[in-house]
Formats: sequence, structure tokens, C-alpha cells
Amino acid sequence: MRNCVLLAALLALPTAANATEVFAGLHAHGVKTPLSLNSDREGGADVSVGIRGNPVFWKLQPYAFGQLNTDGGTNFLAAGVSARFGERLYVRPGVGLAIHDGSASKVDLPDRLALGSRILFAPEIAVGAQVTERIGVEASWVHFSHAQLAGRQNPGIDNVGVRLNVRL
Repeated sequence: MRNCVLLAALLALPTAANATEVFAGLHAHGVKTPLSLNSDREGGADVSVGIRGNPVFWKLQPYAFGQLNTDGGTNFLAAGVSARFGERLYVRPGVGLAIHDGSASKVDLPDRLALGSRILFAPEIAVGAQVTERIGVEASWVHFSHAQLAGRQNPGIDNVGVRLNVRL
């Protein structure tokens, strides 16, 4: 886990220096969807915190976030880019890479999801509303998976929840 934290911190440094927004959220951990086979093997909630930087190209904003599972399941640290489309009501797709402290094995345990790789893709999408000039609320879905690049074993895991965004 120490190596995961160090890598995430290094990935987040450029974003932290130019942070324009911070966010925090609460997500259901391991929601079963067509993209995640055994995602419901782990449960609980994920508490997340993150930052977004200034757009670097077109509308692409770098971001970094961490999700801590309240039930002893897999925790994630991710970094990537997202873009916001819309003003008062908006859609925010994003894609990044994540590291985790769960099982990187290719064999599931009875109470633990084996994600097959230590590094995962982390596509996400959020739908939000800008409540005030500085405050926004969004519903978000994040999928963690290696897209079968580390072998056919690839259950993936989906987390669905809400985020509160605060512009700095």
C-alpha cells in the first residue's frame, strides 16, 4: 500500500499545484452491472476525496482522487483527465489509471474480488448540477478494470454514488 500511495502522490503533484476544484463523495462499493461480473463480492461504501486542475488542452482537466472502503474492501487511488460539457446542468466523462490495495490475483477469494492486475483503467461518467457559482453536485459511476489486458480474468468493479464539488 505504501508504494500505491507514493505513486498516486507523484501522479497528483501537477494537479495539486494547479487545483481549481476539490470534491468529496460517497459511493456504493461493488454495484453489480453488466460490466462487472462478481463486483458484488465486496460491499460497503467508498468515501472519496479528490482534486481537479485547470484545463490543459481543450476542456480536459487533470484529476486525482482516492476512495477508501468503509467495509475493509479494496481501496483505490486514481489519476486521469475529465471534461465537463454544459454549464448549469452538465455531463463529465473521464478516463484514468488507478492503483489499488486489493487482490491482484487472477483467482477470486470467497469474500474478496481478485482484480487480476495492480494497475487498472478507471473510466467514469458523472451527471451534475451547478447549484451556486462555487458548489456543484453530481451523480457518478466509476468502473475499475484491466480490460482483459492482464488476462481473461477481469471481473472489474463498479462504484456508483454522489459527489460534492467546490470551486476554489
